[in-house]
Amino acid sequence: MKVLFCTSEAVPFAKTGGLADISGALPAALAGSGCDVRVALPRYGSIALDGLASRGTVTVPVAGMDGTATIYETQLPEGAPVPVWLVDAPRWFDRPGLYGEGGRDYPDNLERFAFFCRALLAWVGQQVNWHPDVIHCHDWQTALIPVLLRTGPAAGAPPTVLTIHNLAYQGLFDAERWDTLGLPRALFTVEGLEFWGKINLLKGGLVFADVLTTVSETYAREIQTEAFGAGLEGVLRTRRDDLVGILNGVDYRVWDPSNDRFIAAAYTDEDLTGKRVCKEHLQRALGLAVDPDVPVIGMVTRLVDQKGLDLVAQVIVEVFGLGAQFVLLGTGDPRYHQLFAELAQRFPRQAGITLGFDDALAHRIEAGADIFLMPSRYEPSGLNQLYSLRYGTVPIVRRTGGLADSIVDLTPETLDRGTANGFVFDEPMPTALFWAIRRSLAAFRDTKVWRGLQLVGMRADFSWGASAAKYRQLYDRAAARRSARAASVRG
Repeated sequence: MKVLFCTSEAVPFAKTGGLADISGALPAALAGSGCDVRVALPRYGSIALDGLASRGTVTVPVAGMDGTATIYETQLPEGAPVPVWLVDAPRWFDRPGLYGEGGRDYPDNLERFAFFCRALLAWVGQQVNWHPDVIHCHDWQTALIPVLLRTGPAAGAPPTVLTIHNLAYQGLFDAERWDTLGLPRALFTVEGLEFWGKINLLKGGLVFADVLTTVSETYAREIQTEAFGAGLEGVLRTRRDDLVGILNGVDYRVWDPSNDRFIAAAYTDEDLTGKRVCKEHLQRALGLAVDPDVPVIGMVTRLVDQKGLDLVAQVIVEVFGLGAQFVLLGTGDPRYHQLFAELAQRFPRQAGITLGFDDALAHRIEAGADIFLMPSRYEPSGLNQLYSLRYGTVPIVRRTGGLADSIVDLTPETLDRGTANGFVFDEPMPTALFWAIRRSLAAFRDTKVWRGLQLVGMRADFSWGASAAKYRQLYDRAAARRSARAASVRG
């Protein structure tokens, strides 16, 4: 099966979040399962042209985004060989950021990603020896592709799968800019891309893609409710038979303490000596009191309300009173920058705060922390709780999305069954979070219980192989759906 994997970011080329990790790992897993995959993304200014092979040019004639793009080709660097197409149009993509700068989106993001979608489809149309059997799109930046394929000439159009990584980001733009899309006015309706008087690109993808997926089974159910649906719950309920949740996987080539090049010492589930070395290294590097018996609670996260940082802020001083240390790596909302910077000044031997992005430090926190905190108000899939399991760093999570699907709360029953791998709380309230932290600290001081939690997590398999097999089945389903629709039209 030939799969075109369309994304706005992918490691190692461009990254702002988990989408990039997934876009770098899932295509390799699909290729390993026998798919013929091509990954496509914009050639941002941060992606050097050195070593890229130019394959040709395409023209987008639509007024407002008219122009030419050059298509460069390279490969994903590891695993099964996967070609990568980079759509190069300096007017649109040769900028310091992917989506914006200084905390502000680029004002022409509508035209930028509409251009990307049209240029990519034009390039696919020019290919002689490779035509996709399915096009797999991700988030609002590529959601226009299903719209273009379903509303344009239908002959030979491949089926589409659209994955929702975070429903909160929808690609909303003023209605006055509709004509720049080059789409019929008839599509700007409540049944199409109109959303409370605005253009909603993600909604267009939800309406026109053949199959919809999101990144955990629980999140697939949650987004059909008013609490999590971000205004699109009605559209998603209408398409519930076409909506499937598939939990994201982990690329263990990158995230495994037995071979992690970023950490102070390697270790495995059979010998955790190296983890103690990693903890000491982390404490020293961040200026914390060096003590193997003091539990270290870690977070690597975007500093936004979604991640439950307000809950953390309300309990962290009390947690220090229980004898714990706290390390945080992240960037985001300026008010959280100020809050946690002040925390580090007040408690320099208990709080290690790094405001920014540092991939090496993210690995060192996973390896050196004892406990990993994810009190998210919502979390479509989550990756860090899965990384933490492999590193023997026990997660505390709120019961939502992929966190609910991957973390089993420690109770007497789950302890007896040997299935517990972390701590789970329900309500997004400071008291609930604090109680979960207290339970974890009590367990930390019981060596036998803690070792059991670590082993269950470290021996779990969340690799991409199982997820890739589920996507293969969905691709077949999408192809069958498109064939049936074509047959009904001919009939």
